[in-house]
Order: sequence, then C-alpha cells, then structure tokens
Amino acid sequence: MTSVPVLYRRIGVALAGALLAACAAAPNKDDPFEPWNRAMYEVHTAVDDAVIKPVAQAYVAYVPELMRTGVSNFFGNIDDLFTGINNVLEGRGNQAGDDFGRVLLNTTMGMGGVFDLASMMGIPKDKKDFGITFGKWGIPQGPYLFIPLFGPTTVRDGTGVLVRYFTGPIGFIDNIPVRNTLYGIGYLDLRAQALSAESVLGTAALDRYRFLRNAYLQNRRFQVYEGKPPPEEDEDGGAQTPPAQPQAPPAQQQPTPAPPAK
Repeated sequence: MTSVPVLYRRIGVALAGALLAACAAAPNKDDPFEPWNRAMYEVHTAVDDAVIKPVAQAYVAYVPELMRTGVSNFFGNIDDLFTGINNVLEGRGNQAGDDFGRVLLNTTMGMGGVFDLASMMGIPKDKKDFGITFGKWGIPQGPYLFIPLFGPTTVRDGTGVLVRYFTGPIGFIDNIPVRNTLYGIGYLDLRAQALSAESVLGTAALDRYRFLRNAYLQNRRFQVYEGKPPPEEDEDGGAQTPPAQPQAPPAQQQPTPAPPAK
C-alpha cells in the first residue's frame, strides 16, 4: 500500500490534471458538472489504486473461492429481495413471484442465501433496482455524477441507491460493528468481482473517464427500456439511430461500490 503523504501528492496531481482536461473538453448535456466529476474520478483512482484494489486483490488471492462465492450469494440474495420489490412497483407480478421465491428458498434452505439453491433449481435471476424503476415511471435521469469510492451514477440512480440503503435489512441491525462489517464485506465483494473487468476499461480508450461515463449511461438507458431505447436527440434536436447494445461498465450497477479505477 501507499503511504499517506504519497497518496496526498498523487491526489493533488490527479486533480490538477483532471481540471485541465475538463476545461479543454467540450460540454456534455448529460454531464454538466464534468470538471468536478473528472476531479472526483481522479481522487477515486488514486485512493483505489493505493488502498482498495490491493485489499481486493489480497481477498481474491487468499480467501478460498468457495467462501467468496458464498459471500456473493449472501448479498445477491438481498439483491433478489429488492429486485422483487421493484418488479412489483413496475407491475411485473410473475417476475416478482420468481424473485421472492428465490429469496424464500435461498434464505430458508440455503443458509441465509449463502447457497444459491434457486439457481440450481432453474429459478431465473433478474436484476432490477430503484433507479431503473424510477426511469420506467418517467422520472428524468438528471445530471451524471461521479462519487469517489462509489462510482458513476445520476441524480435518479443515486436517489434509488439511498432508498435501497435506508430500507435494506442490514441497516436494521442494531449492533453497529456487525452492521458496518457487513457493509464493508459487501463493498469488498463487489470490488473483488470487478477486478477481472479492469482490462476492458484499461484498453478501451485513452480517456477512461469519458468511456466509463458513456458506457454507464448507455447501459442504464438499455436497462430502463429493456434493450429497446428510443432514438436519442443530437445536440441540434435531431433524432439519432439508437446505438448497439453496450457492454456494461466494469462493476456497475451494484448499488454501493465504485467500478474499477483502471
């Protein structure tokens, strides 16, 4: 890991570079706060490279895969609960039934979700969150934001994450050390899962910030419109042809941790 003074120097240099790059870039209608967001991305990159990524790499290297899979399944079981809630809010009763069935089976027979028996039995796993549901309700996405140690989001998606945070079962645990430990393990689990996707971001483009922003916004748009988004308008108000199905940005859309910095 990197010492604190060196980390501060890296953050300062990164902030200066990000602000210069942002000043030279053309304004983006989805990213009106680009100079600030670029600076926050560089802060995230410096902290992730120095602290978060090495911890995640050690977790993958020294914790047996069976245990890591159990951790992922446990938090995935909570995701299934919220997926079911969002499918109810979207009026998708049949899919919500599958989601709640997964939660019931994995929680009771799978040791609290550590074992994903539902997938073994062929019950499909869906993925929904409040940001997608808000989008289906017609709520605008709002400005793009990049939050250090969390990652890319928008005002709409970020609001959805806050709803998830304050209503999640872990938040109702009275024992603060246990609660915070579970939050930390969940964050580490998602960061570790993102390690294998870093090469995509690292080799995709010279401007990693721009690539990550565009990939995130396109992926969320496809999720809201279930793979069939309407044509977007260009800067002059004319319709554009919808883009091809984008790849999801690394580590995205889990509600809490940031995507890989590199």
